[in-house]
Amino acid sequence: MQALKKNPAWKGRKGPVVLVIMDGVGYGKFKEGDAVVNSNMQNLTELAKNNPNTRLKAHGTAVGLPSDEDMGNSEVGHNAMGCGRVFNQGAALVSRSIDTGAMFEGSAWKEITNNVRNEGVGSPTLHFIGLFSDGNVHSHLDHLKAMIVQAKKENVKRVRIHVLFDGRDVGETSALEYLDPFESFLKDLNNENFDAKIGSGGGRMWITMDRYGADWSMVDRGWQTHVLGTARQFASAREAVETYRKEIPGIIDQDLKEFVVAEGGKPIGTIEDGDSVVYFNFRGDRALEITAAFEDDNFDKFDRARRPKVCYAGMMEYDGDLHVPSRYLVSPPSIDKTMGEYLAASGVRTLAISETQKYGHVTYFFNGNRTGKFDDKLEDYIEIKSDVIPFEQKPLMKCAEITDKVIEAIPSGKYDFIRLNFPNGDMVGHTGVYKAVIESMEGMDVQLGRLKKAVSDAGALMVITADHGNSDDMFEHDKKTGAVSLKEDGTPKAKTSHSLNPVPCIIYDPEYKGEYTNEPKENCLNEGLGISSIASTCMQLLGFIPPDDYDKSVLKM
Repeated sequence: MQALKKNPAWKGRKGPVVLVIMDGVGYGKFKEGDAVVNSNMQNLTELAKNNPNTRLKAHGTAVGLPSDEDMGNSEVGHNAMGCGRVFNQGAALVSRSIDTGAMFEGSAWKEITNNVRNEGVGSPTLHFIGLFSDGNVHSHLDHLKAMIVQAKKENVKRVRIHVLFDGRDVGETSALEYLDPFESFLKDLNNENFDAKIGSGGGRMWITMDRYGADWSMVDRGWQTHVLGTARQFASAREAVETYRKEIPGIIDQDLKEFVVAEGGKPIGTIEDGDSVVYFNFRGDRALEITAAFEDDNFDKFDRARRPKVCYAGMMEYDGDLHVPSRYLVSPPSIDKTMGEYLAASGVRTLAISETQKYGHVTYFFNGNRTGKFDDKLEDYIEIKSDVIPFEQKPLMKCAEITDKVIEAIPSGKYDFIRLNFPNGDMVGHTGVYKAVIESMEGMDVQLGRLKKAVSDAGALMVITADHGNSDDMFEHDKKTGAVSLKEDGTPKAKTSHSLNPVPCIIYDPEYKGEYTNEPKENCLNEGLGISSIASTCMQLLGFIPPDDYDKSVLKM
């Protein structure tokens, strides 16, 4: 990797460039349910009013997703910001691989299907585990259905599906809207030679889909459920959903408790020696831990009781450096020449920091799905441990602790570039608890004020942006009229998914020296860009000329 060229017209600043990523904070379309607008965010408001700012696209094709109907997410958002260009992302790659048939011609698919056609091991089963929705953030039901149909064509006899209900990227209580049609889909496929059924499940924030080691007990519960079949038994997945909703009033899909489907008191979908398993999520962060439970010989996070000898595959390679999993169905985007790699080659001293819930986003995803550092001498990563507690119970999360560390770092002289992520707008936004989101926004705004002062005192620069929207759209709205959708009790129906709204880009440069247009008015910054423009912007503010193939900066220089 070659070093970046320096911009001779850049006059320099005393302090570092600080990139603040307000996770899940966008510009909403509706005042009702917009926790950003309806919070007292005096610091963010004043920063936008008195400094150059614009709106950036953070969803759909601007971040490599198939269409502009697709919500952005933290993975693709940090990829785009970190690599300065738009790469086709997981959903698009998987869909294309299925449409062209490439997935089914690949060695991984052939290995998992050939394994369960081996009549010498009794009745081997092909298992599918993953997020059960069409949210298109971690997975898509169409991908699952296509694989089941193909498995039948290839004379696989027995399939079991282990469903992880969503309620975050889709409606918070929409489980049955996906479950009932899917059961009909299976019924139409099944015959005397093909047996496909749902074997187990639970909510995505209760079992299986932990990330960054935040709560391994989730994965433990998933293992007990999907593999061992020791969870509470029901006659069907529908019965499980309905029962838990009656027993736990107000429970939403992401928190549904674990269950197994049983016949005659025996679970129908335990994972046994000789079976094949596909984890059909294409996004990596919530796939690595369950993958480790299946693949790691020296696993020590919980007692697996037994580890079945299976042929395991992920939908994609979830970690390109560690090559995890060892077998995957679709190759991930090949993201090269990231901002972090360029900065390391140019001698830029960097700090990346967040709490556990988003630590991997300012490191792994920002670096193009790469673990580790580009240069140990130039880069420091700080993870502040997240509390293992429902986010609505402590909506400030660790934003103050993150800010404490950054305020120490800004005047220290140790860093040229600091990037941080405040998780509040996304993680609390996903709970659907509106008052908690308001509290999270106002708490984060206090930290923006602290950062502003530290940046000013040190003669530094600050870029404020976000990876996608969420907290800006907390109520469901009628698509035609825009009216708030109401529950039976007359209260607004909570929206827990990301929004399709643009996100801020604010440039705070208290020691501005005239190198670019810098006025708090329209047309001061380049318009119509996506968040991939953040990389070129930060490079310019560091005094470099961005690579020719990077997307355009917001700065007019």
